Amino acid sequence: MEEETRHRVKKVVLPSGKTIEVVLFSERLEIEPAARPPAEPAQDLNVCVSCSSAMVFPADWAESGPENWSVVLCCPNCGHERTGVFAQHNVERFDEQLEEGADVLARDYRRLLRSNLAEEIDRFVAALHVDAVLPEDF
Repeated sequence: MEEETRHRVKKVVLPSGKTIEVVLFSERLEIEPAARPPAEPAQDLNVCVSCSSAMVFPADWAESGPENWSVVLCCPNCGHERTGVFAQHNVERFDEQLEEGADVLARDYRRLLRSNLAEEIDRFVAALHVDAVLPEDF
């Protein structure tokens, strides 16, 4: 006689906005909703509670109930690490801040790259003008 495996499918929206489907089997031990810690008050998750640096990043995260996330936050400035449970809207705001920061980094990188290439071109042109570039250089 075959055993029937019971399961259910749950859609989860990740902080990045992507949606995944998670299959939950009845044999898996579930944490009772009452045993889940409540979400901390809304706060700026990108700000370190230890040194006030605004460069905190998520090292790990996991779903903690239907509307909360357990997130490990790390500060690259002072090394402080903490884990907290935060509401979906708070984590979504943090994700937006991370995306904005990534956009700023990419924009600064492109600007620096163009500047460096322009300087290299200027040096090469100057070397050509004074005959400092010889066929043996290639």
